[in-house]
Amino acid sequence: MNQNFAFKAELLLILVTIFAALGWVFSKESLAGMPPLFFIAMRFLIGGGALLLIGKKYFHGVQWREVFPVILIGAVMAMAMLFWIMGLKQSSNLGVGAFIACLGVVFVPFIGRLLFGDRPTLSIWLSLPIAVLGLAFLALSDGLELEISHLYFLGTAICVAFQLNLLSRFLISMHALVLTSIQLTTTGVLLLIVSLFVEGTPSGISINIMGWLLCSALISTSLRYLLQMYAMSLAPVSHGAVILNLEPVWAAIFAMLWFNEIMTIGQTIGCFLVFIAMLTSRWPQVRSIFIRSKRKTL
Repeated sequence: MNQNFAFKAELLLILVTIFAALGWVFSKESLAGMPPLFFIAMRFLIGGGALLLIGKKYFHGVQWREVFPVILIGAVMAMAMLFWIMGLKQSSNLGVGAFIACLGVVFVPFIGRLLFGDRPTLSIWLSLPIAVLGLAFLALSDGLELEISHLYFLGTAICVAFQLNLLSRFLISMHALVLTSIQLTTTGVLLLIVSLFVEGTPSGISINIMGWLLCSALISTSLRYLLQMYAMSLAPVSHGAVILNLEPVWAAIFAMLWFNEIMTIGQTIGCFLVFIAMLTSRWPQVRSIFIRSKRKTL
């Protein structure tokens, strides 16, 4: 692989993780003036619609039999986002929530074992107790008090693991832009239906809140996925997957800078353990990165 392309991809993927982490801040600000389900529905409808307009030429020739499984995957994504936004609404510490929600990468092989009989590797089995220990520190750092938001974020991680398993199983040949646009739009439509039944129609949205919504939809959704797809075409998928683990780290940093959130010692230890679990689950990819880096220096 051209080293210039690889370096460019790494920088772009780091930028992707920053945009994803900023999405936590944008969304939290938006919730100050919008019902949670209505907000997340609008975020994904706008984001999916923007990708549709950008990549409409790739939709030519797409058939229903290809679209239907993507809609089903979008329904799973909708469930994940429902858990996520309810967790964000009730969370007292955005950084902690980000680490829990991003545990989906650890759960992927176990969900694969449950659904399809896959055999997790040794690194996956080693990552599980580390993740559980990290969750224990996060949930019990203030005593035997468990925030409901922690359960919502855990539900997000499990749903994301289901979503990634389904994506890997369906032989979807469509362009990544089309795939992402359909998933986001499906998520937005389903959550909007739920919102209208549960929350009703908002009486009004201020210009300030609308700005946060557009930042969330266009920067942390549309632009993020566009850059991610482009960057992943320049670098090995395994390499990109490791870099994307940086999202909760950035989210925790932005939460401290923007909301003045401070983690307890127990929460800090928990976040560190969860991050180690995420890297351990990706150990073959991490190891290959170290090997390539060592060869470059020789």
